[in-house]
Amino acid sequence: LLDAQPGVHGFEINVSCPNVKEGGLSFGTDVNLVSRITRELRRRTAKPLIIKLTPNVTHISEFARACEAEGADELSVINTVIGMAVNIHKRTPKIATTTGGLSGPAVKPIALAKVYETVNAVKIPVIGIGGIVTWEDAAEFLIVGASMVQIGTANFINPTTGVSVADGLREFCAKNGLTDVGALVRTLQTNKTISVVDSWL
Repeated sequence: LLDAQPGVHGFEINVSCPNVKEGGLSFGTDVNLVSRITRELRRRTAKPLIIKLTPNVTHISEFARACEAEGADELSVINTVIGMAVNIHKRTPKIATTTGGLSGPAVKPIALAKVYETVNAVKIPVIGIGGIVTWEDAAEFLIVGASMVQIGTANFINPTTGVSVADGLREFCAKNGLTDVGALVRTLQTNKTISVVDSWL
């Protein structure tokens, strides 16, 4: 049924949406449900199947491995982080659902850590998402292991963000003798010696 849809080349499945009042988040934070969804969808399509994971779990690697085991072709990491804002004058939430999904530059450090954890847990490609505004942001995701990136929130500010990011990456590669952006993927040099204090910075 899914494969019969004209013009559809693949599917990215958002298994959690913190902006949904009922069902969204609990759905994506239950590894058994995520595993089952992936398995059922895999049976229904031979086209590329991408599962978009929530960062609102302790070990995203557990979910990543479950999706890979059930046949996912790729993973998108991350979805939004749970956030909240309050109107101090009315003493009410600024969001209709009280809490909602936080995106944009503020989540980039979280996203990078989750992508890094994920790529070290699975063999399938990982798409890096979360707070990408500049080409330098995108380069960070590639270096920690993302095979490609997505840009979302930044497009609301500047619809041509994707173009400038691509141009910046291309120029960076040319200046550094790299054949293409693929040469950046998973090239992170981790610190061999690090203090307890530094680990929290």
